[in-house]
Amino acid sequence: MSKTAQSVWDNCLKFIKDNIQPQAYKTWFEPIVAVKLTDKALSIQVPSKFFYEWLEEHYVKILKVALTKELGEHAKLVYIIKMENTYGNKQPFTEKIPSSNRTAVKSQDVDIPLNNKSPELRNPFVIPGIRNVKVESQLNPNYSFDNFLEGDSNRLARSAGLAVASKPGGTSFNPLLIFGGVGLGKTHLAHAIGVDIKDKYPEKTVLYISAEKFTQQYIDAVKKNNRNDFIHFYQIIDVLIIDDVQFLSGKTGTQDVFFHIFNHLHQNGKQVVLTSDKAPVDMQDIEQRLLSRFKWGLSAELQTPDFETRVSILNNKLYRDGVEMPEEIVDYVAKNIKTNVRELEGAIISLIAQSSFNKKEITLDLARIIVEKFVKNTKREVSIDYIQKVVSDYFQMDIDTLQSKTRKRHIVQARQLAMFFAKKFTKASLASIGSQIGKRDHATVLHACKTVDNLSSTDKQFRKYVEDITKKLSV
Repeated sequence: MSKTAQSVWDNCLKFIKDNIQPQAYKTWFEPIVAVKLTDKALSIQVPSKFFYEWLEEHYVKILKVALTKELGEHAKLVYIIKMENTYGNKQPFTEKIPSSNRTAVKSQDVDIPLNNKSPELRNPFVIPGIRNVKVESQLNPNYSFDNFLEGDSNRLARSAGLAVASKPGGTSFNPLLIFGGVGLGKTHLAHAIGVDIKDKYPEKTVLYISAEKFTQQYIDAVKKNNRNDFIHFYQIIDVLIIDDVQFLSGKTGTQDVFFHIFNHLHQNGKQVVLTSDKAPVDMQDIEQRLLSRFKWGLSAELQTPDFETRVSILNNKLYRDGVEMPEEIVDYVAKNIKTNVRELEGAIISLIAQSSFNKKEITLDLARIIVEKFVKNTKREVSIDYIQKVVSDYFQMDIDTLQSKTRKRHIVQARQLAMFFAKKFTKASLASIGSQIGKRDHATVLHACKTVDNLSSTDKQFRKYVEDITKKLSV
């Protein structure tokens, strides 16, 4: 039986899967597509240049071993990097990158020239009337990589942040978009990148700003007829960090000016870092030309930390504050507060405060009281796994059946309901929901949500399904 690109790659994947962590396999190998097999050369398509560089840096040995087992000593691996044509033509093009040459060129729209460029720049961060182009970074030095602990939930985003900080504007992940739910560390990581760049490159102009403040500055500039000065100021920035970029939704004027600022910075090798509570594909009322630019670099999701990471975060917090706490109490807090790092640290602070003010010893009973009050007063986010269990139990099927490829109507509807509730009750992106519920794509999740909405308004029995499951998830 003759070998095909797919059969060779499938065998390589089996070997790789047995020799690396499951999360790493899912992140770095599942998205790869086998393209063709020519003699002893296997061509694989990867999503971006960042992907290619990461594979070459971290997995080149295991790739070589796997491929040699399949194709012999003279095996070769050819990368094909899928890149987006940004001239408005949606048809993608591919570019082959041999191991000896890592240069990949992206085509870009030409920036619109601006008139009246004066040497005097108005700095939105200094008192009006004072001539000063020195830009205060607005960074919080307390947010660093040292106290942003690594775990499976944030490894990609943290690693990309470190790479950007080491070589701002010089990597393929520009812009770097960090997205995820509330309290998972997006702002912390954004500041950490800026702080590290200022330490390594003190001559660089770094600026952190929220999208809300950026919008307000732009409105003020338009009122005072200073639009060009506003743009010129932002064009001198070497590293621009914009927090909560989803705030630009629906603000066409601000989006337009940011589009031109982004183009100028990107074309001149400057670094842009963005944070958002959702992935680009889920952003509403953001212009397509901006969304396409957000996708030029890397979108890295911060997910809910696992138990081990939560314990590490608490121990790190206690160490920094010089507080000792029994291991069983740390474990108890980590087990009961799962969805939000900010809440996790807040519970420990409350526990220390109660102990200190009331002169009580920190015991498991005290921890239970604090955590119970804390959790009760905080909106809890259920997990996608829990939603799948509740829906499966309701329809008396197992989770494997729910996630299966079958098109039987009652199973399809159960799966659609699971997707609908995952979107409603969690902060996960559509892509993340689809991946966890049967490895579907974001379009399938979007279709499921629309179907559930439609059936709820036209089918009494289906509406009862929605009401019953809502009650179970709201308990």
